[in-house]
Amino acid sequence: MKLFTKAIEAKAQAQYPFGADMENQMIVAKFFNPSGAGTWWLMNQDPNDTDYLWGVVDLFEIEVGSFSKSELENYVGAYGLGIERDLYFEEVNAKELFERLIGKKE
Repeated sequence: MKLFTKAIEAKAQAQYPFGADMENQMIVAKFFNPSGAGTWWLMNQDPNDTDYLWGVVDLFEIEVGSFSKSELENYVGAYGLGIERDLYFEEVNAKELFERLIGKKE
């Protein structure tokens, strides 16, 4: 499965000028590790360095920060499985998602 479609990247790059402003951005894609820990929600992508992604990450704790497109694409976990994209994910406001995730952990 292709993790990053042209449509996903176009949406993420259009939001890049918003930086870490979660209130004015949508989460445009969700990625997860089917054989272990890790979920990544994509907010934006640097159009000049498409490997640089910004979003919400739930790995050891829920954080907002950068992650790497190439690392998601090249990761091989247990049973030879790579990172997958949630094909049924619907876009959501980044701040709303973050607050919902933090609420679940408390």
